[in-house]
Amino acid sequence: MALTSNPTSLNLTQMGIKRHHSSADLHPYAEVEWIRRDARIVGVDGRVIFEQADVEFPKVWSQNAVNIVAQKYFRGGLGTSERESSLRQVIDRVVDTLVSWGTVSGHLAEPAEAVVFGDELRWLLVNQYVAFNSPVWFNLGVSGAVPQSSACFILSVEDTMESILDWYGEEGRIFKGGSGAGINLSRIRSRHETMRGGGTPSGPVSFMRGADASAGTIKSGGKTRRAAKMVVLDVDHPDVEEFIWCKAAEERKARALRDAGFDMDLDGADTHSIQYQNANNSVRLSDEFMAAVVDDQPWSLTARTTGEVVETVQARDLLGQIAQAAWGCADPGVQFQTTINRWNTAAVTSPINASNPCSEYLHIDDSACNLASLNLLAFVGDDNVFDVEGFKVAVQVMIMAQDILVDPSHYPTQKIGHNTRRFRQLGLGYANLGAMLLALGLAYDSDEGRALAAGVTALMTGVAYEISGRMALRLGPFEGFEENQEPTRRVLKMHRDALNRLEAEPVPSEIVKAAQVAWDEAVEWVDTVGVRNSQATVLAPTGTISFMMDCDTTGIEPDLGLVKTKKLVGGGTMPIINHTVARALRKLGYSAIEIDEIKTYVQVQGSVVGAPHLHSAHLPVFACSMGDNVISPSGHVKMMAAVQPWLSGGISKTVNVPEHTTAAEIQQLFVDAWQMGVKALAVYRDNCKLGQPLSVVTSSDISSQNSAALPAPQRRRLPRSRVSRTFEFRVADCKGFATVGEYSDGRPGEIFIRVSKQGSTLAGVMDAFAMAVSHGLQYGVPFRAYVDAFTGMRFEPAGITDDPDIRLASSLIDYLFRRLAVDYLDSDERFGLGVYTTDERAQPTLPGVVEQVPITVAGHVVHPDPPSPFTGKPSQDIHAPVCFDCGVLMVRVGSCHACSSCGATSGCS
Repeated sequence: MALTSNPTSLNLTQMGIKRHHSSADLHPYAEVEWIRRDARIVGVDGRVIFEQADVEFPKVWSQNAVNIVAQKYFRGGLGTSERESSLRQVIDRVVDTLVSWGTVSGHLAEPAEAVVFGDELRWLLVNQYVAFNSPVWFNLGVSGAVPQSSACFILSVEDTMESILDWYGEEGRIFKGGSGAGINLSRIRSRHETMRGGGTPSGPVSFMRGADASAGTIKSGGKTRRAAKMVVLDVDHPDVEEFIWCKAAEERKARALRDAGFDMDLDGADTHSIQYQNANNSVRLSDEFMAAVVDDQPWSLTARTTGEVVETVQARDLLGQIAQAAWGCADPGVQFQTTINRWNTAAVTSPINASNPCSEYLHIDDSACNLASLNLLAFVGDDNVFDVEGFKVAVQVMIMAQDILVDPSHYPTQKIGHNTRRFRQLGLGYANLGAMLLALGLAYDSDEGRALAAGVTALMTGVAYEISGRMALRLGPFEGFEENQEPTRRVLKMHRDALNRLEAEPVPSEIVKAAQVAWDEAVEWVDTVGVRNSQATVLAPTGTISFMMDCDTTGIEPDLGLVKTKKLVGGGTMPIINHTVARALRKLGYSAIEIDEIKTYVQVQGSVVGAPHLHSAHLPVFACSMGDNVISPSGHVKMMAAVQPWLSGGISKTVNVPEHTTAAEIQQLFVDAWQMGVKALAVYRDNCKLGQPLSVVTSSDISSQNSAALPAPQRRRLPRSRVSRTFEFRVADCKGFATVGEYSDGRPGEIFIRVSKQGSTLAGVMDAFAMAVSHGLQYGVPFRAYVDAFTGMRFEPAGITDDPDIRLASSLIDYLFRRLAVDYLDSDERFGLGVYTTDERAQPTLPGVVEQVPITVAGHVVHPDPPSPFTGKPSQDIHAPVCFDCGVLMVRVGSCHACSSCGATSGCS
């Protein structure tokens, strides 16, 4: 397209990328200390999932990142000469391919540009500042590989059987390649309409069964990851109520089958009979519908074939059904149709009808998006200052790299390839936002935290469109720009105008100024030349690639918890406190001694609640998405709303709500999100899925309809300052120490056990065992029950002890609980359990004589173990799927799940 005016304020002589991170005199790899180590991933059953010896990585990379990259991204057969063994090889084949493609395409017209681009990209990748989505690492530069670079796809379907069958095939091919796809089924006529030949149609929900079965079959047909799938239906479709309840009804069926004795555990033998489980479902809500909800007005459901009103319902009741179904099974989510299309740069060509499975890619049907992410914490220096210039260069490099990928890449269908090359949709985003805010001492749910996130997002997208304009000058705007000039210019100006709200927010001035300059230039480019890309930014879940960058948090998410599991070179693990905790405490002004004591407390308790020295005003800074110091649901929605005005696409995020949340409260979250301008929202209520551990129901339970419900377990934490006793022991050749922390009344509340040869399997098992017992004691399990269960257990080491009261033990566990019984139970209880000291065994007792012993411990009367308060906030997502590669429980990342052990994901990134 020719210039419509002369942009005299813009630099027309170069693409704009300058050398910032790298040095002209030193190769990026020479700035890094490299070491060789072994990559090894072990499943929960001890089985070695993956192993490659002597791989080369930078010394600062964690063992977890090494394991994941070596397993996922090293190409070539294991044990062959073609197998990659160094991160240098992986980065080089990707960067060299991009430089080669960019030189041919004209992105890198000058040799000097190619050198700077290559050096900057290598530096950013090797130092964990940025990462591409997985297909780039899988396929670029690999001989014989299909160069697919996109992970996200949107499909379409028409109201014909041929189109529906094509949908099955296209979706299957995408799943086979390990990617995900979304689709809107609203064009398919409802079951309330008629067929041309006079028959009755079955409706879109019935065709979802076939697609769901296909996805489930392909998942188990050679792939270890689940098919990632999104199904969308408009709120005015006559079958919308059936769609709303389809997954909730299947959830009820699953519960009934499990109660009847069928195997309904994850991938159990009988789970195949449960339908609609391989997709995320979302209902498309228009502004007209939401206004009808607010005003409690009727809403019309219209026929697909004639447009006639099939049924009229109350809008508020319909949204209530969506909330009730989401309350019961976490589906469906909602996508706000009018809001999404208000920001549609291709509105003349087509409305946006659907999203990818994780809801961040929102664009026209039959299109694809290649993703990449920036590690935000990497741009914060030791002085806690955000590197604005370094961030700008990183955005420019990544946007150019992603645009280079568009033309040479392979796409699963001709339509997807055509639309992607015509509109050139990119998905640059970021990870580690939660860790960055924590490191800076800012609460995730605070005005300051939201303002910084908004400023960084505005800067990212502004710079992305600014470099997109420069590329348009050299290479031309995206092909669809000619017919979409008005919506593209309007949307970019909406992004720029949204900057006005940042001026009143506590955002660092250098970020605001840089964002203003970038957006002014972007708007000038679109007015004069156009832009190279119809879409530039999204916020993806960043599952695997966040582990590659050693991020503490994924995507837009806050931290899951403050204590992480560190992988050791030998294959073991150890709990470590999030390193940003100490950084946050320093930023908040705590002394070195105070920081050490707080860290020690957090390492033991897994929480900052009750930590010594910590001011209550600072608790929100350390709030996480799980645990006993959690971010409120509204805090999650407000963060999404804070950054949404500066994103081309959407945000992959699920808002977790406590179990006691009502359907009405979920409905209000939907309304709040719409009013705040969020494009899509999914809600997950704790314990709403069948995957939770269920107790066995007996026939007497079923017949006792009026029996009182059992109270929820309540946790009583130990006081911050408490009495403890430590004793040394030896059983056979095994020496150890046990420490018992006590409540103020003298009852045991926690146990720590240390045995010789720390680091051994036995030591690890004893640590885990002590933790489990401690939790049980704090949740009201009587200590007597533990003594009854564990005394008399037999396994090695066993034999003579050095304890004069208990001379022989059949195992370490037998000894420990007999010793603790002597210390904490009265003689009647001990005798009833068969626990005697050496002296008691030697003393004759007359038949019928009961010797009374005062029921005291250390001067305190021992009372029965009462339950203690339970916060109702789970410490982990027990409903996350189990990793199909290594068996570890996955963690939620955005709308998907990822395995922190091996990097596998359930989504499409």
